[in-house]
Amino acid sequence: MLAVMQKVENGYVARFERNIKHSVEKVWALLTENDQLAKWFSELSVDDLREGGVIKFDMGDGSFEEMKILELQTQSVLEYTWAEDIVRFELDPEPEGCQLVLIEKITRITDHTPRDLAGWHVCLDVIIALLDGRTIESRKEEWAKWYEKYVQAVAEVTE
Repeated sequence: MLAVMQKVENGYVARFERNIKHSVEKVWALLTENDQLAKWFSELSVDDLREGGVIKFDMGDGSFEEMKILELQTQSVLEYTWAEDIVRFELDPEPEGCQLVLIEKITRITDHTPRDLAGWHVCLDVIIALLDGRTIESRKEEWAKWYEKYVQAVAEVTE
């Protein structure tokens, strides 16, 4: 399901919702444990899991961007900076698993915004596939499929 985009007072918000047939604990591990995180977002690593702690993004050139953890509620909320923006994961238990919500608070729309949104979309699909014991054959093909939809979604919210 495509993220819901809306304009807000200080920018934009993209909200992704997924109902997952796995426990909060399993999903939380994929978000916060480096060996699990590497399976779906190999450039990220948790350096210090606490409010005020750091998540690092490997730029691939030997340098790292540090992202500050703004809010942490174990097995419930993980929020951190993402360049000028903020990324927030929320987990809520449900009878047959949990709901995962990813919110990206976007300061300003750029040409890169649809790329990021398509990337987050695919990341969520990969998380679900991992939990279900499946693999996504080509993340690049999946990304390309969603990218055009996010170009349109961004265009609609900025009109």
